[in-house]
Amino acid sequence: MYDEVTTPTSPLPTETELRALEAAYCSYGDTVHYMDDPRFFTGCEGSYMFDAAGIPYLDLQMWYSAVNFGYRNPRLNAVAHRQLDTLPQVASQYLHREKVELAALIARDMERKFGEKGRVHFNVGGAQAVEDSLKLVRNASGGKSLMFAFEGGYHGRTLGASAITSSYRYRRRFGHFGDRAQFVEFPYHFRGPKGMSKEEYGHVCVQKFKRLFETEYNGVLDIKTGQCEYAAFYVEPIQGTGGYVVPPLNFFKELKDVLDQHGILLVVDEIQMGVYRTGKLWAIEHFGVTPDVLVFGKAITNGLNPLSGVWAKEGLINPGIFPPGSTHSTFNANPMGTAVALETLRMVSEGDFGARVMKKGAYFLEALKDLQKRWPQIGDVDGLGLALRCEICEADGFTPNKALLDDMEAAGLKGDIDIDGKKYGLILDVGGYYKNVITLAPSLEITEDEIDLAIRLIDALLRRCVKG
Repeated sequence: MYDEVTTPTSPLPTETELRALEAAYCSYGDTVHYMDDPRFFTGCEGSYMFDAAGIPYLDLQMWYSAVNFGYRNPRLNAVAHRQLDTLPQVASQYLHREKVELAALIARDMERKFGEKGRVHFNVGGAQAVEDSLKLVRNASGGKSLMFAFEGGYHGRTLGASAITSSYRYRRRFGHFGDRAQFVEFPYHFRGPKGMSKEEYGHVCVQKFKRLFETEYNGVLDIKTGQCEYAAFYVEPIQGTGGYVVPPLNFFKELKDVLDQHGILLVVDEIQMGVYRTGKLWAIEHFGVTPDVLVFGKAITNGLNPLSGVWAKEGLINPGIFPPGSTHSTFNANPMGTAVALETLRMVSEGDFGARVMKKGAYFLEALKDLQKRWPQIGDVDGLGLALRCEICEADGFTPNKALLDDMEAAGLKGDIDIDGKKYGLILDVGGYYKNVITLAPSLEITEDEIDLAIRLIDALLRRCVKG
């Protein structure tokens, strides 16, 4: 169809031509492709994506919680433009102001909140930061390569990160690369034992984990020396891809007590839940524990020039134990990313940003509960801040119904939902152990009117897709 690369003066290819080019030349390995024909978008603003016809699609996933502050956020975009005109590029063997100020801001905030001095190490993507953290904990533990992680946990798809991600499909055909994980039960209360409160179930999960250390024959501890075979426990404060599962508030405190007894580091993955998704800068702040290592990314730059990073306690990351060059990426502390991240953290420090997120989250959750009363196919709703879940089931309110959610997702992307005489689309993200959970991560700048619109759109999709 195209024998030469399209030049700026050539006519733009049509959508049909672009799909043919994608089928011929693009790797599907870097594309989700949940649908045969993924939607093309041509514009974005605030809480919306737009197609070529100008139809607005209310986005309730915001690029997997990377665009927490709305598409084309004027303040953050302006910083990116200013940096582009001053110092957009510099090799990471040199220094620039934005990197140093950002690291100091994060480290001082951690010291103020958790009472621990630490340092910040930057990279580009979330999975790359997880890889860096694996080096940190292996180094600190004398080379131990075994980790604990949760069933339902997700930490990325690079070789090391996929080894501690519970879904086997990310490791299948690629095997393991050094690090391996033992996966531990997470307190997913909706699908847990009946008759227990959320807090009781969390306690039971910790007690099951604690039992691994009772005798040497449980296989993780040398009773005579007190040496554990595992270096760290990787946790998401709220499970992301696993379905936005919110644990009880007592859970991590009890878990951390067990870890501290056996010298196991707590590594908190904040890549999806950090940067005020739950109403606090870091979601772990809700749970009253101090991480040994914290990994962040995504929304720190609002989805602009990618940046991720690792904060770790001083004893794990000081230059004497983790010397220069221990891990490196050409673009790891790029000035574009660090400049936007610095402005992001300044922006959320103005006024009580967290309280506004919590208020909007409570409003959205209450609206979801009202919708649940009208639809038995909504088995569970829950949330913390603006990290919300809506579990789609059969009419019994419990049996997972992936097919219905797949239909709803596809119908939302048709862009033909009529609300008060105007056409809309709806962008939903699918997660959960059974891929039957709408994981809701709207813009933190979403308005109550947009939340009301979201509920009407979800209701319209249910009316369209529920058979009979």
